[in-house]
Amino acid sequence: MGTDLHELLRSLRVWDPEVTELPSFDPAAAPAEPLPLFTTWFAEAVAAGQTEPHTLSLATADEEGLPDVRTVMLHGADERGWHFASHTGSRKGRHLAARPYAALGFYWPALGRQVRVRGRVTVAPADVADADLHARSTGALAAALVGHQSEVLPSYEELERASEAAWERAQREPDASVPSWTVYVLAPDEVEFFQGDARRRHVRLDYRRTDDTWVKELLWP
Repeated sequence: MGTDLHELLRSLRVWDPEVTELPSFDPAAAPAEPLPLFTTWFAEAVAAGQTEPHTLSLATADEEGLPDVRTVMLHGADERGWHFASHTGSRKGRHLAARPYAALGFYWPALGRQVRVRGRVTVAPADVADADLHARSTGALAAALVGHQSEVLPSYEELERASEAAWERAQREPDASVPSWTVYVLAPDEVEFFQGDARRRHVRLDYRRTDDTWVKELLWP
């Protein structure tokens, strides 16, 4: 007899105090811009032992405006925006070429926190992408050398052969170039910080860009 999904869902608890620490958050003390607060929250997620805090959900839309979402890795965040990377020919790369606007979602359950980011996406210069790729592991370079991301794969055996050849090349040529590897930069129009509360009085602080300044507003949970 299979597991009843509804019963399983009802058995789960959110923010169990034995495993989750819900810190306080005073939005009145938040900085004038979102990046310093994001940097602080990210460091606190790392310190709290959050598993892979640098993973995020990336939402894009195709040429028809239909949404898509996947999990990717944060490659950096600075005054230009939030950075992630992929191949230009991947599904996300094709989406961004057609509609250069995206949304990011971070969830750090160890602290009951979320961060949502929306904005226009641009492509970083090729030398930035090259430096990004070669600052990563041999495995990351090998995966990039395999290429063909999001294309139809005829068989798993073909992937094994291509992966083996890519690993050998990555070890032999650690500076190998992958022209399709691209760093994308999302310049935020809006950044929302969500701090969970056990009594469901969640704090939502929203930053919205207006010209060259940021406006901060609280949102109802």
